[in-house]
Amino acid sequence: MAVISVRVSDEMKKRMEKLSHVNWSEVLRQAILRVLEEEEGRNLALALLLNEKVRKKAPEGWDSTEFIRRWREHRYG
Repeated sequence: MAVISVRVSDEMKKRMEKLSHVNWSEVLRQAILRVLEEEEGRNLALALLLNEKVRKKAPEGWDSTEFIRRWREHRYG
């Protein structure tokens, strides 16, 4: 498991020491995990929005199966 360091003010450290029953490492792990999930979700949402923005609609009456069939026949004879 990796180790990271976090700097806090002296005042914050004193307040944390008063709550010695709290597992501060776990609190930080959960906070980091929450931010990671939010940011990854935001990136996914942005990717979906960009995909919808650049996606072109198929013309009316477009038959993708016919298009695929023609290319396969052309490719494999």
